[in-house]
Amino acid sequence: MAAAGCSAPGLWVRGTGQRLGSLFTLVSKPFCSAAAASRPLDALRLAERLRAQKREQKTKIVSVPTNPVQRRVQELVRFTQQLQRVHPNVLAKALSRGILHQDKDLVVIDKPYGLPVHGGPGVQLCISDVLPILAKILHGHKAEPLHLCHRLDKETTGVMVLAWEKEVAHQVQELFRTRQVSKKYWAITVRVPVPSAGVVDIPIIEKEVQGQQQHHKMTLSPSYRMDNGKMVKRRTSRNAHLAVTQYQVLSSTLSSALVELQPVTGIKHQLRVHLSFGLDCPVLGDHKYSDWNRLAPQKLSVGILKRLGLQQSKARHVPLHLHARQLVLPAVGSRKEELNLVCKLPRFFVHSLRRLGLEMPDQDQNGGNEAGPLGA
Repeated sequence: MAAAGCSAPGLWVRGTGQRLGSLFTLVSKPFCSAAAASRPLDALRLAERLRAQKREQKTKIVSVPTNPVQRRVQELVRFTQQLQRVHPNVLAKALSRGILHQDKDLVVIDKPYGLPVHGGPGVQLCISDVLPILAKILHGHKAEPLHLCHRLDKETTGVMVLAWEKEVAHQVQELFRTRQVSKKYWAITVRVPVPSAGVVDIPIIEKEVQGQQQHHKMTLSPSYRMDNGKMVKRRTSRNAHLAVTQYQVLSSTLSSALVELQPVTGIKHQLRVHLSFGLDCPVLGDHKYSDWNRLAPQKLSVGILKRLGLQQSKARHVPLHLHARQLVLPAVGSRKEELNLVCKLPRFFVHSLRRLGLEMPDQDQNGGNEAGPLGA
């Protein structure tokens, strides 16, 4: 017999959960030594422990918050994580259910929250990956892949235009580049912009931020600076981009606002930068541009936290409340008239409006096509 503390030699019998060594009397010398006996864990026991831990994790009950807002935030976090893990066919099918408009030239979808448009580091699945599958769902197995006409940030929801032909996609891209497409975004802001309507005309530049960790951010590159109370023109950086945003407050409380934004230009993160650094009213859930020196969860006022039913420690889960609400596209392809597209707000956005006491304008006041939100 094996000495105490030693595992006797033997093989596991599949399906019985027993080792052969336990079924027969071992007459040979045990395969163990003082060194082996001193080892805290052999491979067999380690495998058993890992299996037990996996079973325990599967049976562990996940705590469900009683607060409806916290529960909704948890659902949204889980949803955005699942988007990166679903099969491409499943994602394409979901996108097909959120189509706002379709004709022989264009397909317009409602982009869901948390889904990147293009691939990149850490991206497992993106919209461009599933365009061939989406085309087959809509036009059969012989359909050519759809083409992207523009892009939205990963966390931005709303109207997104695709084209069947590459030539039409280039035409739409040119309309965006030459600022012929009218765009309207809705955002919930922390604090209220003053004045309630206006134009932010401040160039934007990308810079490296020296903080707790090095990172790059878009920031303002003003053409003027104050010097002893006088406004002095600055030398314009060759890397700065002209950026112009028109805005209007649609509804407000003491601590937050629903703002309509019309970007005249299309610079990366333009709306978020102009709101946060230009008007000191960052978008709710913007954890990148709420603070210049840090990459940290957005700090919310006591009033907003109370209305949302959240603690500051949970603020990192608050999603970005920025929605591509409307596009007016000039005639393109075979279409002889402009196309007015309106996309309903995602549910999490509507819930936040209600909790914050912000009034939502009539969603049909601008006309156009609408479709329900996808997933969020």
